[in-house]
Amino acid sequence: MQSRKQHFQAFVLTGAAPQITVAISSKLASKYHSPKDLKGLKVGVSAPGSSTNMVINYVLAQGGLKPTDVAIIGIGTGGATVIAAIDQGKVDVISQTDPAVTMLEKAGKVKVIAETRTPEGTAKLFGGPMPAASLYAPLDFIKKNPNTVQALTNATVRALKWMQDASPQQILETVPGEYLLGDKAMYLFAYNNVRAAYSKDGYFPEAGAKTTLKALASFNPNIKPQEINLAETYTNEFVKRAHAKLDKKK
Repeated sequence: MQSRKQHFQAFVLTGAAPQITVAISSKLASKYHSPKDLKGLKVGVSAPGSSTNMVINYVLAQGGLKPTDVAIIGIGTGGATVIAAIDQGKVDVISQTDPAVTMLEKAGKVKVIAETRTPEGTAKLFGGPMPAASLYAPLDFIKKNPNTVQALTNATVRALKWMQDASPQQILETVPGEYLLGDKAMYLFAYNNVRAAYSKDGYFPEAGAKTTLKALASFNPNIKPQEINLAETYTNEFVKRAHAKLDKKK
């Protein structure tokens, strides 16, 4: 956003990894050997310009391809719509999140070619940690509303710590029914696939910001690393205070 003169700052991390998987239809899997084989294919992302779009752009760059070398199609993130897009041949490749990817994978309908569901898979693809979901806001808002930002951070850190010890049944009880896609067992299987991708404490790793900048610059010529002030893009100060408050309650 800095490259577009928009100054935002992330203040609590929820996703230690993007939890996004790139998979190709099983019908085309035998023809896939490297990212360059994606040229000319239809790729289903949640929406153009989204994080799922960013991940496929990075994968394409690894094969020397540009985003324009494939057809990017927005298919949402709903499990039913993602599965239908593959079943009906609307897309050849997906860059999506679980549980849809796991359901397709278990059914033998897709083959995973890159994944960021785990810190290990993320490091393999990007060469280092890649912070994902977070709460962020314009810098001016954060400066003017520190109490609001702190309250949001406190609640998020408390939730992240709860998730570390929560049982599968407790997780299910907090998830809206429509997200289960009518299959609680499959949802839990998919959740366990990505559980390690949730931040344990809300802190941003310094190396993560560097990895993110390198990845974005690899396929977006408008991003000039030398012009980006990474220190301004995130802060751990609110998370530190949130932990201090929780520790006092122990």
